[in-house]
Amino acid sequence: MPNKDIKFIAVDMDGTLLDQHSLLPEDFYSVYQQLEQRDIIFAAASGRQYYSLMETFAPIRERMMFIAENGTMVMHQGKELYRCEIDKPSIEAIIKQARAINGTHIVLCGTKSAYIETQDPKALEEFAKYYHRCEYVDDLLAVDDDFIKVAICHFDGTEELVFPSFDREFGQSHQVVVSAKIWLDVMNAEASKGAAIEHLQNTLGFSHEQTMSFGDYLNDLEMLKASYHSYAMENAHPTVKQTARFSAPSHREAGVMTVIKRELLD
Repeated sequence: MPNKDIKFIAVDMDGTLLDQHSLLPEDFYSVYQQLEQRDIIFAAASGRQYYSLMETFAPIRERMMFIAENGTMVMHQGKELYRCEIDKPSIEAIIKQARAINGTHIVLCGTKSAYIETQDPKALEEFAKYYHRCEYVDDLLAVDDDFIKVAICHFDGTEELVFPSFDREFGQSHQVVVSAKIWLDVMNAEASKGAAIEHLQNTLGFSHEQTMSFGDYLNDLEMLKASYHSYAMENAHPTVKQTARFSAPSHREAGVMTVIKRELLD
């Protein structure tokens, strides 16, 4: 029997909803329509930029909910529901710390655009996957915008090479999270996918028990904790598997769609 009490589903993108080729499952839009008919809100909850998510879900972007930039911004039907900014003195300190680590590439995430100061071809190719509105600038410290995140890319691994020093420097005052093997995000201490979901629970009137979520990496931990029906993908980081209550097949096997259809639609 389908679980008729679920009101909200939050799904990570890379390594979770998207397959190994970064494509949506073939039946995604038909499943989305069925969820919509049951008044279940489906949210893409990602470290990706809002404008990037808008392009990925172009056919339904005016109806979708987006928990973007690892929970620092929530948009629904073109309206901002939530934002969690970082103050400019913190931005300066974070950028200077990142610049001091050899091999880092920085993306300064504002509400209007993302900003970069590298022209490294490999970095630009990587950035293009997640930031569809992105501007090159001579100096990130001179940018005028409201900032919600600093994303740091290191192709040799952020968990080993970037996280330790950032955790020491900013771990007590900010949210410092390894969001993928080569990515680390620094945000307001109150910011996370989980905090965004809790805000939505409080404002839209659905409960922890009515929330389902799917994730694969460390930036999904708070989201899973904010959801009773929490699923770790088969390909998930070991810590994510330890945190989630339930498991889903791999993203290569459209695990999110498998669980949703089995638990909510069959």
